[in-house]
Order: sequence, then C-alpha cells, then structure tokens
Amino acid sequence: MKSTIRIKKINGKEYWYEDTPYYDKEKKQIRHKSKYLGKNIDGQPVKVRSDEMIPARLSVSSAPKAAYFHGNLLPLQNITPELSIQATLEEFLTEIETDTLLSLVYNRILRPTAMSNIQSWYEGSSLWINNNKLPLSGQRISELLSNIGQSNIPEEFMERFAAQIEPNATLLYDITSLSSSSKLLECLEYGYNRDNDGLPQINLSLVVDKDKGIPVRYDVYPGSIADISTLKNTIIRLKDAGSQQFRLVMDRGFFSQTTLAELIDEKIPFIIPATIQLTSVKELMSKAQTRVKQAEYLQKHEKGPIFAMPVTLEHQFDLDDRPRILKVNGYCFYDPKREQDERDSFYQQLFDALEKLKGCRPQNWRKPETVVQGVAKKYVRYLNWKFVDGQFEVSIKQKAVTQRLNRMGRFILFYSGEMDWLSCLTMYRQRDAVEKCFLRMKNDLETLPLNARREDSVKGYLFMVFIALIIRMRLQMILKVTGLAKQYSVEKLLLELEKIKLFELSQGEIMKSEVSKKNREILEALNLCA
Repeated sequence: MKSTIRIKKINGKEYWYEDTPYYDKEKKQIRHKSKYLGKNIDGQPVKVRSDEMIPARLSVSSAPKAAYFHGNLLPLQNITPELSIQATLEEFLTEIETDTLLSLVYNRILRPTAMSNIQSWYEGSSLWINNNKLPLSGQRISELLSNIGQSNIPEEFMERFAAQIEPNATLLYDITSLSSSSKLLECLEYGYNRDNDGLPQINLSLVVDKDKGIPVRYDVYPGSIADISTLKNTIIRLKDAGSQQFRLVMDRGFFSQTTLAELIDEKIPFIIPATIQLTSVKELMSKAQTRVKQAEYLQKHEKGPIFAMPVTLEHQFDLDDRPRILKVNGYCFYDPKREQDERDSFYQQLFDALEKLKGCRPQNWRKPETVVQGVAKKYVRYLNWKFVDGQFEVSIKQKAVTQRLNRMGRFILFYSGEMDWLSCLTMYRQRDAVEKCFLRMKNDLETLPLNARREDSVKGYLFMVFIALIIRMRLQMILKVTGLAKQYSVEKLLLELEKIKLFELSQGEIMKSEVSKKNREILEALNLCA
C-alpha cells in the first residue's frame, strides 16, 4: 500500500507526517502508521530540532513553567467531530458558547466538579493553550446553561444529531428518576422514585440506539408523570423528528393494556415483557407454566438449555367507553438455571424476613402492621402474623409461596411483527445498554444531586450531561470494537492517557512529554496522534 504525505496541525503549529496504511492480520482491518518528518517551514518538512519531545532531564534554563494534562482529552476530541457534535452545536451557538459547553462536557467525563471549579480545571488542561479567553466563571456558566434551557436548542440538536448518525431501527427505551432537595425547582414532584431516597424528582426518559450503544434523545418530565405518558410523548417526538421505521424495546414497567393498544394503533414494532397484573396474562402464564417444559420447545442458548413456547394474548377491555380486544403474539420462556437462582434467593430472603420478625420486639407506641411492613417489606405477602404479648408469631403462607415458585424461571415477551424466539430474547437482553447509560450518567458523570436553583438551568445542565453521555458511551463502544476493553475500562484508559502532558517552556514554546510504550499502543489502537 502506498504512503501519503500530509500536514497535521497540532496546538496551532503545522507538522509533516508520512502516513503508511497496512493490513492488520490479527484485527483483520486496515491500520495506519505515522512517521514524523519535520516542522512545516515554507511548505517543506524541516527537522529544526527535537522540540516535539521533552527530554527526560531539563536544564534549569529550559525547565517548564507550566504543565497541562493532554492525552486523556485526545479520544474525546476525536469523537466530537466524528459524530458531528461540534458542527451541530455551532448551528445554534456561537463559537465561544460551543467551546464553553464542550469544555463542560469534557470536564463531566474526565473529572466532574462544581461549576465554580471549572476555571481551575480548564487552566490545567491543554485546552487552555489554544483558548484562554473562555468565560468559565460560575456565573457565566450558569447564564449559558440557563439560556440553553430556555431555548429549543436541545430539541433541535437531537433532531439534527439523529439525522447525522442515522439511528438503527432498534431503539431501547427506559426512564429514570433524578432527585433533588432543592426548594426552588417547581418541576420537582413526588412520584415513583427509583432511587428510594424519599426526595421529590424529575423523570428523564432516554432512547438508545441498540447497535451504536449511544443515546439519541432524552426528554424531561415532572416527577409525578406516569411512565406510560412519557412513552406516548416520546413516540410523537421521534416521528416528528423523521424517525418512521423503528422498534421499541422496553422494560416491564411500561407493560399495560393502554401501552399495547397505543403501540399497535401507531403500528410501532415493540418487544416488552409481561407482568401478571392483567387477569388475561395471569391465565396465559398459568396455562403455559407446565406446557413450556415439553421437549418440543427445548432450545439451546448461550451454552445452556432454555424452553421457548409461542403464545398469544387475547385481552378484552374498554377503551374510551368502547369495547376493545387486544391480540398480541409472544413467547413464554422457561430458563431452568434462572429458576434455581430465583428459588435460592427467594428462600434465603424469606427466611431472613421470618427470623427478623420473630425476633422483633417493637416499642409499645409503634403499630404492629407498620413494623411488619418495615421488616418484611415485599415478603409480607408470604407471611401470616399475629402480635401477641409484645412479640410476633409468624408462619408462612404456603399457597402464596407455591404460586410464586411456579412462576420462577418463566417469563413472557410480547412482540409485534415477525420475530423468532432467539431474536426476541436477544434484543430484549441487549436493552441493558440503556441501563448502562443511566448508570454512567448517575455515577461516572455524577449527575446527582441536582443542585441548580432554576428550572431552565436544570434543563441546560441535563443537555450538557446528555452530550457527555453520548461521547462517553461512544468511547466505551470503541474500546469494545478495538479490543482495548479486554485491558481497560473507560476510567482506566483515561487515567493512563492523562500521563501524556504538554509543557510550556519559559520562552513560550510548547513541548510534549515522552509517550510510554503502553500509551503508544493505546493511541495506535484508537488511531490517534498525541
């Protein structure tokens, strides 16, 4: 393969490199090697001196007056143009506003900190070398986020972003709660709190592209809005943005007769697990729980046996005072290993609840039923109890336990369209991508707690977090594709790359630290230049 000569612009200076493509037999793909030729002087490569590398030992006269972390920014700065994030933002924001927002995004990924500390963090990064005029005081950042929150920029960005990356036809959908103790945010309301922290909340829904592993849109709702209402709004917005052909994969929290009717009426393909709240589903499960074990339904999945039996739900109900019949196809699955794991866990926790309640001696002023609920929690339904002479007499409800055991290892996935059992099960299990997004957002990006004082600031802040989540999840996918995920988590890789620094000498020249073998291997795998 022929080599090409090209110029790279690094920190405002131009350098000549020879790029040589080669075929990597191990990874079975075309890779590139870059050879440094010299600094660009009057259109020619000239090796003036090795000022691109800082010596291991510096003389006193050449000692650096400042050092900047640099290497950990490289993959983030590479993903930003790859996904056209910066170009899309610049359609709505000025260059300074875009650079400011991206600085907040990079900080959120690398070292989340309070907005009042962003300026100090920025001055320690190589971003400072190229632009030391950004308005990064806490007040100016708050103003920027507030202005974004008041505008339609987040919605317009998501429309253009989706058009750029062309989301796959399979979209994963879920919702989470973001809590706050702030007394100033009117959007905070009490509702079903997934973090069980007892605080008012807002609800944030997320749509994730299954194959790319990145979020493509989000929506914010007051904390009391039901999950099913948020789903309906998301469908409308996806269609308004031009997404016509997609399949939604959802968790059991969205299962209801209303949801099924909505999805069927809108002709949206879906996969959703059933709950037994509907009598018709309970009856279907009861009929299938023995039949599903028959040999004709036996399959092999991930080196273990699993049974998959086709089922059809026919459910009659009234919708808008009119009788309606739902007919939905699905598969009833029976997983023997899962049954054993669920059985062991259930017995252990039921036994613990029983023993704790027997040994409980509540104070006289406490109501026994409140104590029972607090101790046994969700296992209350499986226990008979009496409060006699200051202590609890407890026994197990055998019928309730038997009914629970009969459902273990069994679950039903309903779907629309043409699907075999393996595609249905695989797509549903891949929905953990959206759960990982929520996990990364709450933990790694430290989204909680929400401390903003104004609703528009919260909306602007969540938009910034959304962009950070896109970049971080994209980096995670790159590590998986390149094989780096076998050695590095995202956090470990960024910490390793942080060792690559830029130094500013007393004469104003910028030098780069030596790049270790480990870092060179990372950069080559990511096709990056330090």
